[in-house]
Amino acid sequence: MRRFLVLSSFAAGLATALLYRHDMKRTRARLDETGRVVRTSFGPVDFAELGHGDPILVLHGTGGGFDQGLDMTAALADHGFRLIAPSRFGYLRTALPNDTSAAAQADMAAELLDTLDVKHAAVLGISAGAWPALHFAIRHADRCRAVVLLVPATDLPTRTRFLGRVLIALFASDFLGWASVRLATVIPALRGLMVGTPGRVVARASAKENRRVRSILFDALPATARLPGIKADLDNMSPDCGCELKDVRCPVLAISAEDDSFETASGARELAAAVPDGTAVIYSTGGHALVNRHAEAVREVAAFLKAHE
Repeated sequence: MRRFLVLSSFAAGLATALLYRHDMKRTRARLDETGRVVRTSFGPVDFAELGHGDPILVLHGTGGGFDQGLDMTAALADHGFRLIAPSRFGYLRTALPNDTSAAAQADMAAELLDTLDVKHAAVLGISAGAWPALHFAIRHADRCRAVVLLVPATDLPTRTRFLGRVLIALFASDFLGWASVRLATVIPALRGLMVGTPGRVVARASAKENRRVRSILFDALPATARLPGIKADLDNMSPDCGCELKDVRCPVLAISAEDDSFETASGARELAAAVPDGTAVIYSTGGHALVNRHAEAVREVAAFLKAHE
């Protein structure tokens, strides 16, 4: 019996090690194949593009990178848009300068557009990308056509701050980050916790939506390549980031869900009310990942942007 337990433990450990190696190899290959690095005055910036048409600058949320940005917005490419998704400061191969403020992130994004010879664009901020997106609209008003904010994380409620500290602890190790993601793929409640969505909503998600959520989870790997950005986000995510909302002159669309575990629905309403031309769309369910609402949200965004071309 003892020998059986030893052999079983060894086999389980070996299988775990092989799966970890396989997943990390695939993750790094995916990032290398998709991403490009350009030089800016802020240092190197890692980014990816998808689609053709009117450009949309996509600023991802906490724990992500250009891959998370594209997984949340890729369907917009089917509506005739060109998605330009940089990794924000401290994520993947993008530098972590001394100034990681939302304003500096906006200026970095503007330099990226310069390198791509993009004169005008809409900007779409996801979660913690909301403040950089709004700063872009103010600081580069002459080139910003419209702003879309998906589940805008404008502040850090107590629950969100606690989860942020847990995320930092897990992401200090690539293996711990991977193990958390792997467990979440088979446990709906944990999957929901990691994407800020009630477990019951995730459990009822369609197969297509579950694949999208799974992709978002794997967008957190490798964990240590995202950790500096996560820490910067937790320092910068505050209404006191120097953004004067009354100065946002272009149209703004803010989308969230009432059951978002990160409590972004109230922030979406407040942002839409504070800017001169704002609209809020709040779904009753969907959580932070807009589960089962994603296709609806994409149509809403596409219609909004086409109306303000």
